[in-house]
Amino acid sequence: MTEQPILPLWAKQSINLADPRLGALAIAASDEFFAPLSRMLNPEPAVFIPGKYDDNGKWMDGWETRRKRTMGHDWSIIKLGRKGVIHGFDVDTSHFTGNYAPAVSIEATSSASDNPADLAQVQWQEVLASTSLSGNSHHFLPATTHGEFTHLRIHIYPDGGIARLRVYGQPVGAFDEPGKLYDLAALENGGRAVAFNDAHFGVASNLLLPGRGINMGDGWETRRRREPGNDWCIIQLGTSGIVERIEVDTAHFKGNYPDRCMIQAARMDGGTDQSIITQSMFWPVLLDERKLQMDHIHSFADGIAALGPITHVRLNIIPDGGVSRLRIWGKVAP
Repeated sequence: MTEQPILPLWAKQSINLADPRLGALAIAASDEFFAPLSRMLNPEPAVFIPGKYDDNGKWMDGWETRRKRTMGHDWSIIKLGRKGVIHGFDVDTSHFTGNYAPAVSIEATSSASDNPADLAQVQWQEVLASTSLSGNSHHFLPATTHGEFTHLRIHIYPDGGIARLRVYGQPVGAFDEPGKLYDLAALENGGRAVAFNDAHFGVASNLLLPGRGINMGDGWETRRRREPGNDWCIIQLGTSGIVERIEVDTAHFKGNYPDRCMIQAARMDGGTDQSIITQSMFWPVLLDERKLQMDHIHSFADGIAALGPITHVRLNIIPDGGVSRLRIWGKVAP
């Protein structure tokens, strides 16, 4: 698997608001000659394919403009998958060496329209001042303004390429109907994977994505366990809530689904992710051990313990295997 960068704390405690799986879109760009803007939002790490060319030149995995021969600079506009407060960015120039953008700045706005003509008329606010970039690198850059935004305008000076843009933040307005049953763990509602003991074949954050998994790679899967014990992951809910139903979906996992699962939970008011890992071993049981099947949505409403409002759950899979999605349905705590 591709080695992932070490995230700063503000990124670890956020979700990528620019994930197209949440609804993020490439709206417009001044130039997309070598590579389209939509590629910059791909949730997968950027790749380099030696010898791959298209009609315009070397195929690059990102957004790349042509060499500018006039005054000015290139720009693009994207829509975030969810309206949110932005904590910072990862401007990733992986595999761009002699063709990366030398500098970037970012503006943000909140708009009900995705029409480029309408977006040209709204007021934009700087959230990242002009910053120098280097080639083949991740640039973790804190936002300078923390409003609530729906769209970004990215400026590159004067031209070049960006492999990936991650916009780390927290969704807003996810829980606006009192008494409604929400998936409290959903990524689009602010849920996040805090920690896991193993993710050899698939990352734990996939559990929180919308819809059903598209294949085995679109879930959380651990290696084959050759020692006693079981595998686990910890999820922080988007808000404190009271759980009424749980869904464990093993879509596409057939010869490698967990034999059983069990879920613990607690309300955590403080502490770090590392301290939460330690404490989670002693959390009370929310859902006792249940048998699982291959390629199946398991819905559990009976036997959920009355623990009151909770903020975190620990999914224990016994002994190992793969799960596609985890849904924690509940009502927002008063």
